[in-house]
Amino acid sequence: MLMLFIFIAVPIIEIALFIKVGGFIGLYPTLAIVLLTAFIGTSLLRSQGMSAFSGLQNSIMAGQNPMSQIAHGAMILIAGVVLLTPGFFTDAVGLALLIPGVRTVIIKAGAAKIASKANMNAFNSNTAEKTTQSDVYDADFTVVNEENESNKKGKHTNNQIDKE
Repeated sequence: MLMLFIFIAVPIIEIALFIKVGGFIGLYPTLAIVLLTAFIGTSLLRSQGMSAFSGLQNSIMAGQNPMSQIAHGAMILIAGVVLLTPGFFTDAVGLALLIPGVRTVIIKAGAAKIASKANMNAFNSNTAEKTTQSDVYDADFTVVNEENESNKKGKHTNNQIDKE
């Protein structure tokens, strides 16, 4: 439901901003600003992406957990997609995602939300109550192949045993 709201709200916000800014400064300056922010965003994306990639390589080489660098890289990728979308609102969101402090806050908030949902699901599920002692069977087994057993006993095949 949230995604539907975003897909409807963002274009409406962009259209409203285009009308307001275009009415204030004119059509051509508005288009120039949109193109300029796309080029600036692309160059920032390239430098931030390379920085994130080198941070990822360094953490892997040091034997550290690379999840933080992967999350930052994913946010930079999202920033790139948003920056290439024409509009003032999407450009502002994309440029904000290129700021490492903003990315860190978003990643920590997302991690906290995921952790709280995981804890809630672990403690509120009814799977522990459904499992009773009678549902659990502890057993050992051995696979027996009939041909191998007959060959071990007398090195006869089934046809030879029947004839004897």
